[in-house]
Amino acid sequence: MKAFVLNQYKEPLQQIDVPEPVLGDHDVLVEVHAAGLNQLDEKIRLGEFKQILPYKLPQVLGHDVAGVVLQVGPEVRHFKPGDEVFARPSKDSIGTFAERIAVPEEDLAIKPATISMEEAGSIPLVALTAWQALVERGSVRPGQKVLIHAGAGGVGSIAIQLAKYLGATVATTVSAGNKDFVRELGADVVIDYRTEDFAEILHDYDLVLDSLGGENQERSLTVLKPGGKVIGIAGPPDAGFARQLGGSPVLLGVTTLLSSGIRRKARRLGVIYEFLFMRADGNQLREIAALIDAGDIKPVVGRVVPFDQTADVLAALEKGGVRGKTVVSHH
Repeated sequence: MKAFVLNQYKEPLQQIDVPEPVLGDHDVLVEVHAAGLNQLDEKIRLGEFKQILPYKLPQVLGHDVAGVVLQVGPEVRHFKPGDEVFARPSKDSIGTFAERIAVPEEDLAIKPATISMEEAGSIPLVALTAWQALVERGSVRPGQKVLIHAGAGGVGSIAIQLAKYLGATVATTVSAGNKDFVRELGADVVIDYRTEDFAEILHDYDLVLDSLGGENQERSLTVLKPGGKVIGIAGPPDAGFARQLGGSPVLLGVTTLLSSGIRRKARRLGVIYEFLFMRADGNQLREIAALIDAGDIKPVVGRVVPFDQTADVLAALEKGGVRGKTVVSHH
């Protein structure tokens, strides 16, 4: 079976033959039709997460999959061969840049009926990130105000639509060329980050979803109303994340230290900073699939490339310039 493997950090992925996936009792063997590319894959490739996500190399990368069930483990109850499915496999089961993958049943959902395999392959990681930020952590309600940075990107383009569905007023930051695009997704306030300063324009926001980190994140604290929350997906990780990983005392100490600066600034302003590292969740994907089939959320696929170009396209991901997601397709 062909797959794209990371042999050493900071080196390009290599396409090689690897053994067939081993199917556990609760696993579903999926033939991969499409796989979304994510910044997370590139960050892992560059070694940025090796302290907190220690993969033993070589490792097949890839966090999004859409495909067809080939076989199910003996304890699997909800899927059968021939089902069209999609998933963000959990951290111990990643490896969608391959021809086939074994996915835990609890991570999997039936693919939305109204969209293509390529569109379905673009959705799981970014939609689960948006869902866990806005619904689970943010409890976004009608009438609230939400700022979503990088609204034309993979997470941003889904988060804008979900925030609007939840009844929020949505502001977003984009480059000038993407203003109309994010308005079509539902953004109410659109800020050109190159010529306008969001921190001077916006105030009294309930929630900020920040995928950029650094200075952008710190300045995001200032647009919140008292008790408001910045949810950062670029880091720095906090103690809550360490606990989510079953935190060792060392990891708890490291993450507490890494996030101490931003948390201190947040406390001074009477607001909250939380790090979100999204997790796999088949039940949430089913809810997202229902929203897609109802027309409330539309996948945004900027580019589809053949499977054999995976390594080149992943390495170019940091340059940006693609609206929504880049997807590799086997068909």
